[in-house]
Amino acid sequence: QVHIVESGGGLVQPGGSLRLSCVASGLNSEYHYIGWFRQAPGKEREGLACVSSSNDRIYYAESVKGRFTISRNGLFLQMNMLKPEDTAVYYCAARNRVFRACGLLTFEYDIWGQGTQVTVSS
Repeated sequence: QVHIVESGGGLVQPGGSLRLSCVASGLNSEYHYIGWFRQAPGKEREGLACVSSSNDRIYYAESVKGRFTISRNGLFLQMNMLKPEDTAVYYCAARNRVFRACGLLTFEYDIWGQGTQVTVSS
């Protein structure tokens, strides 16, 4: 059984950086993909970045491209040049035993962490 736990959230000033971590136990080492999502109050959950173990392709949402970087194994999300509109609960998600490219839609993932709060404010 796969279990996911995120950490690394907190309060940061605009322009600052945070690095989120995801511990994902039980994933198939060769065939899975991992994505990062966020959900702000009153908004839908938004896909930010993902990576597939089968082809190493990485995808980013336009809203974070150039500012956020997902690690090759998907377990870290480096967030730079943070803005107040980045404030949200951030989630790590995975799909196990899958041999295809990842995507940024929530229905493509069936394993979710509990989320970690990121607040960008001065």
